[in-house]
Amino acid sequence: MRNIPVDLSALTFVCVSAPRPKLVNQETGEVKVDRDGKTVFTVGLSAADAMGRVELVNVSVPGDQDVSIGQIVTPVGLVAFPWEQVIGGQKRWGVAYRASRVVVAGPVAVPDAPGSSSAAADVA
Repeated sequence: MRNIPVDLSALTFVCVSAPRPKLVNQETGEVKVDRDGKTVFTVGLSAADAMGRVELVNVSVPGDQDVSIGQIVTPVGLVAFPWEQVIGGQKRWGVAYRASRVVVAGPVAVPDAPGSSSAAADVA
């Protein structure tokens, strides 16, 4: 299966769904583990670009991640990979995402709005 590296330089990610164990089988509750025996978690992220386009992606990561809803995060080593399968005679396909971990990003500078001045806030 081909892994496609994702260029993170033009994207901002926000955690929109707390990490939860990924299930192999929803009926039995069997939890997915990686080759090293670590539980695989799914973290829901929104990915926004400078044009304001937003995509929601679920990212699989080994082990629980110390992130929570609303935090700006960075998915380290993010890759996309196409998949397809036949279930009950119907073909399904899509793109899945995996990262080595998801970490809280540093503070993001928000530019002043045009025509505003930070000195105006000091005037009483």
